Amino acid sequence: MEEKIMLIAKRLQALREIMDISAAEMARVVGISEAEYLEYESGKHDFSFSFLYSAAGKLGVDIVDLMTGETPKLSVCSLVKKGRGLKMQRRKEYGYEHLAYIFKNKKMEPFLVTVEPNDVDARSHMNSHEGQELDYIVEGRMTLYIDNQELSLSEGDTVYFDATHKHAMKAEGGICRFLAVIAK
Repeated sequence: MEEKIMLIAKRLQALREIMDISAAEMARVVGISEAEYLEYESGKHDFSFSFLYSAAGKLGVDIVDLMTGETPKLSVCSLVKKGRGLKMQRRKEYGYEHLAYIFKNKKMEPFLVTVEPNDVDARSHMNSHEGQELDYIVEGRMTLYIDNQELSLSEGDTVYFDATHKHAMKAEGGICRFLAVIAK
């Protein structure tokens, strides 16, 4: 895992330098201090989805470019079989599986997200990113925190929200899986 983090950090730094964007500007985009941002670029921290999504947007690349160093190539149709999406493990309680990682010029980012139950207060890890988000609960239950709101969601429920607002999810009573579609 540490090797993957370091590779993402190097790609991030190289792209930022090529684009002639300051570390201070990137820090502003991802919502942290410049010193914290530089720690990420040095590979000292794993990247949250929100961080990568916001950074990719600023750099004008696909999030997959940052994660893998590979540019998506398909433009007509992309089929990803069950369990074969591009896996991202962000924090131990969140697992993401990108369901359209080989399709280029996406207007949305679809993920199957698995949230493990834990005792951590999800509100202490709230993030935001550009765009709008739709979450459809496939399995289990979760609490979704958006700013000061708490929404209880169960299998079959759907929520659509402005993702520029701080948000976090917490599995309730067991694993929760949901389809997250983020529109740019």
